[in-house]
Amino acid sequence: MEEWRAVAAATGPADRAAAEAAVRLAYRSAGLAGPDRVLWARSPREAVALLLELGERTGRSVRDEVRTRPWEAERSRAHAELGVSGYTALWAATGARLWDVAWALAERIRDGVAEELEDTPQIRLLLLDAVPGQHDAAWLAALADRGPALAGLADAARHAGWWWPYEDVAVVCDRPAELHRDEAGRLDRRDGPALAFSDGFALHAWRGMPVPADFLSGLAGLTPERIREEENAELRRVMLEFYGYERYLADSGAEPVHRDETGVLWRIGLDDDEDVAMVEVVNSTAEPDGTFRTYWLRVPPRTRTAREGVAWTFGLSAEEYVPLRQT
Repeated sequence: MEEWRAVAAATGPADRAAAEAAVRLAYRSAGLAGPDRVLWARSPREAVALLLELGERTGRSVRDEVRTRPWEAERSRAHAELGVSGYTALWAATGARLWDVAWALAERIRDGVAEELEDTPQIRLLLLDAVPGQHDAAWLAALADRGPALAGLADAARHAGWWWPYEDVAVVCDRPAELHRDEAGRLDRRDGPALAFSDGFALHAWRGMPVPADFLSGLAGLTPERIREEENAELRRVMLEFYGYERYLADSGAEPVHRDETGVLWRIGLDDDEDVAMVEVVNSTAEPDGTFRTYWLRVPPRTRTAREGVAWTFGLSAEEYVPLRQT
């Protein structure tokens, strides 16, 4: 399991000799002679551009023979050997733990390539012809060690990035040069691309949300006015998170809408978006220096009282929230 987690997150140059040997093994395992040539690209974007240039000279796609059918056979065999409950347990202990991280990243790469080159049906079809390599880590974690049928696919994933199997040509990609994630495994970086390949193809993201490259560079100079002027609601939320809700409340001259013994409810009205509601609470336990720390709790926009907001953070209604002692 940990091996495949590392494979999914691997960066740096591919081991080209080992990857080419793995690709040819995958062809042989599928009963195919193998490609006449193996061509290399520095990123999926460069690979798709190369395939567009090659046109019909690649021969037909053999992805079904090389990847789809071996997967289906191994899944069927595992189901037959383990039964439904056994296979479910196998998947839960292996592939399920990597699915969101690895497969979500593959989808982001597809969207990024299509956006940069031109989002046409031809390009989308070429992207679907790819074997995701290291981003197949979820399936590989579940099935690769159960027999030799997937050995070529597994070795290719260990040594390179995406690759495209065609009758006469295989196109193989290097792995990313950089990959930055947050604690939840989402693409995340404040000061540059969250995912970058050596040819310049890159994805920018803030806690998993795609953002334009120039958006991040402007965060350092944010003002409340600039935040209010942003028309894109998702980008405005990123701005608020970066700027800090407490700071925004102070700098924008916001007024509290309710206060009681539990704290103070604040509301930030945003155009074309739901309000942001925050409850300001003070820790009843003193810090070592004798001060009392203030916390800000994000609560649902329709929260009416501070007590209702604090109760919501405990999964309770305002009437049910009766703490014996606050800490």
